[in-house]
Amino acid sequence: MDMEMIVMKLVVSAGNARSTAIEALRAAKNGEFDLAEEQMEDADRTILEAHEIQTEMIQNELNGNKVEVGLLMVHAQDHLMNAMTVMDLCKEMIDILRKNMVS
Repeated sequence: MDMEMIVMKLVVSAGNARSTAIEALRAAKNGEFDLAEEQMEDADRTILEAHEIQTEMIQNELNGNKVEVGLLMVHAQDHLMNAMTVMDLCKEMIDILRKNMVS
């Protein structure tokens, strides 16, 4: 697979994980905590795919296979880090919602 396809897969995986985490938060706001948990598990699986792509790219570079860093690569890394941050925040907010609705 060429580098552009790999980078686009990273962008898509990260974007999907982020979107699924937001859907989980919306479910939790409606008191649907089982659904929220399922969606966060799905987001975790999806972000793992993106992280595995990133790890493989890093390992390739460490092995001497340098990759040109262009705007697309920067965009992909930005998507991944954004998705990871959003997921962390959604998990915390879902926990807060769960505690407040149960109390």
